[in-house]
Amino acid sequence: MATRKPDSVLPASLALFAASGCAALIYQVVWFERLSLVLGTSAISLGVLLAAFMGGMCLGGLWLPRFVAAHRAPLRVFAALELGVGVLGFAALAIIPAVGSAYTAWGGTGLVDLTLRAFAAAVCLLPATVLMGATLPAVARWVETVPNGAAWLGLCYAANLGGAMIGSLAAGFYLLRRHDAYVATFVAAALNFSVAAAGVWLAGRAAPQAALPIERRALVPARSQWPIYVATGLSGFTALSAEVLWTRHLSLLFGGTVYTFALILAVLMFGFGLGSAAGAVLGRRVDAGYALGGCQLLLAAALAWAAYVIAQSLPYWPFDVTLPTTAAVALQIDTVRTAWAVLPAALLWGASFPLALAAAVVSGTDPRRYVGRLYATNTAGAIAGALLTTFVLVVTIGGQRTQQLSIFVAAAAGLVVLTSVGRRGGVKLGAAVLVVAAAGVLAYTVDELPPALVAYGRFLPTRGADANVVYVGEGLTASIAVTREPSGILTYHNAGKTQASTYPQDLRLQRMLGHLATLTPERPSNVLVIGLGAGITAGAVSIDPAVEHVVVAEIEPLVSQAAGEFFTVPNFGVVTNPKVEVNVDDGRHYLATTDWKFDAITSDPLDTWVKGAATLYTREFWQLCKSRLNDGGVVTVFLQFYETTEDAVQSEIATFFTVFPNGALFANRVDGMGYDAVLFGRVGDAPIDVERITRTLAGAQYAQVAGSLHDVGFDSALELLGTYAGGAGDMAKWLDSAAINTDRNLRLQYLAGGGLNAYRAGDIFDGLIAGTQRFPDRLFIGTPAELEELRQRVGAHNGSD
Repeated sequence: MATRKPDSVLPASLALFAASGCAALIYQVVWFERLSLVLGTSAISLGVLLAAFMGGMCLGGLWLPRFVAAHRAPLRVFAALELGVGVLGFAALAIIPAVGSAYTAWGGTGLVDLTLRAFAAAVCLLPATVLMGATLPAVARWVETVPNGAAWLGLCYAANLGGAMIGSLAAGFYLLRRHDAYVATFVAAALNFSVAAAGVWLAGRAAPQAALPIERRALVPARSQWPIYVATGLSGFTALSAEVLWTRHLSLLFGGTVYTFALILAVLMFGFGLGSAAGAVLGRRVDAGYALGGCQLLLAAALAWAAYVIAQSLPYWPFDVTLPTTAAVALQIDTVRTAWAVLPAALLWGASFPLALAAAVVSGTDPRRYVGRLYATNTAGAIAGALLTTFVLVVTIGGQRTQQLSIFVAAAAGLVVLTSVGRRGGVKLGAAVLVVAAAGVLAYTVDELPPALVAYGRFLPTRGADANVVYVGEGLTASIAVTREPSGILTYHNAGKTQASTYPQDLRLQRMLGHLATLTPERPSNVLVIGLGAGITAGAVSIDPAVEHVVVAEIEPLVSQAAGEFFTVPNFGVVTNPKVEVNVDDGRHYLATTDWKFDAITSDPLDTWVKGAATLYTREFWQLCKSRLNDGGVVTVFLQFYETTEDAVQSEIATFFTVFPNGALFANRVDGMGYDAVLFGRVGDAPIDVERITRTLAGAQYAQVAGSLHDVGFDSALELLGTYAGGAGDMAKWLDSAAINTDRNLRLQYLAGGGLNAYRAGDIFDGLIAGTQRFPDRLFIGTPAELEELRQRVGAHNGSD
């Protein structure tokens, strides 16, 4: 085989790094999704996963020079690393479920549980991510043998980020939407294996060549490299801190779907990659140290720009999301808005790393060491930025102050580098004063998010102009708000939209969830409520005299505060009720790790298009619920018809009926039309005893329960149960082609995400009840008179005899 000089095959290596980055992002999306099913979707779990993933990348950069001899052929080492990542990617399909089973068997609460989560994440993620983090240092020895080696390293980094952008889009918009986690993993592993084979082939094409001294353009002497490392770490800190906040804020504006998260990540990766390519080229032509410092100073301005655009500009662009449009058009608009806000800073962050590489190069040293150290420093800063922002800064000083802090951090990073390459003390001091003053001015321009944006999100231009926001809170997992109208109507907002309120239609649904859960089982002493919200469902459960213990699983700590302060009357003071225990945890994780068994479970999570909510609608989750119910226990769950698609509703119902084939649907109609509903399932075939429920509600001790139902239009058990709209047999034809939502595919979040701004509740409900022509004789028992009246009520509601 004819051999070539290394620089002749370097362009081909860029394609390898792009493919490697694409595979890495596919893995990240898949692994985070699958591990969240086990460890939970709370901020604590996501923080543990992020730390494990990025920590492995950091360790890989540091460890490669220690464990791989310098004389090893760099491209062959790179190929071996990619092969290892592919093998471990395949193995993760078996490792994650096995580790998950062990974790749920031992998991619990407190420090022990946190330790177990961290250990589980490390076992699943560290082996592969260590290899991923070692790939860039691995090829550093190879590019050392060509002129402008540092620039080529920067271009390899840029190509890797470009591939990561493609991987983010591929995973979020195609692989997981059309297929599942297994197919996505196979694609990523195939990329790894292809890269490994191509790397071996390229290694044979490149002739050995003596190492050339790399031109060192930076003025920083070898003994003063620490400013480069400090600036690189601080750059990583500001990048991930801003990414956490921007994702959180932009998801309010766009809707927190899986597509929104994939889009924001892709735009950031595009900016990082484009900036890295520019930085690699720039590092060959100017003093890299000065350029790095300048990038950090400009970052302070870019951060202020992003804060202004997201808080004071984008929310007021005149878009009416309720107007008919296609998902593709909405995607284009959101892409433009995201780029307008975050691209300037992303370009500067992208340019900073290759400039740091060029500035830190020292002739005669193993390039793998300085590349690995810089990469590890940048990654360590990113880990600190993400974790501190999520767990400390946002909840203590708020998003506004956190962004102001990031501006000062970016300015400090620039000063550290520029003062180290400057030569005159007076100039250094004067420049420092000017930079600090400028950073102060920029920080002063950062404003808080408009309270109406937190409350109404993408509806701000049309619904939030005159909003009376009485409470805003920034929590660990979400920003929440409470609004009060002149009529006294209270609304609880999460994810930038209404999640609960005292409007009649919302209040009725929340009471239906709670009262159906406690009135239908014979002895409902122990009840689990998933999702506190305004506390109205939990309150309905708590006032049932037969209920002795209520456990509430709520993922956001601030929700209890808002529910207790503003919704005490409609939720019957549930937060301070002595028989109610509120656990700060997501419902699935709590169910998987608790030893409790329940007589009823009622679930009222966020809209199914919200990223993560679909995990509470999978077949495996319903099986978990069923396993935690006592004999005769029931489960009720919120089902919406608005802001969703018919495919999504069919998926929810069909998936539920695979586990509860004797289940039923009770509809909450508004003006005779479909609005939302309660899915009802039970363990066993015991029918609903209409006579017993009627007698119970007539008792003096149930006066508060009867009053709660009366307040929402139900004066009797027959009126409540008369909302029956169908069962599995009635809907069989309508559900024939429904996609079953499983842990493996999480199909629901992709289906529901496509209906974010769709308003077809009436059409969806009409299609659902079209086959409901038969009264469910086996579902209800009671006196002949009660059953006949119930039959007439059901027929009148559903348009059947």
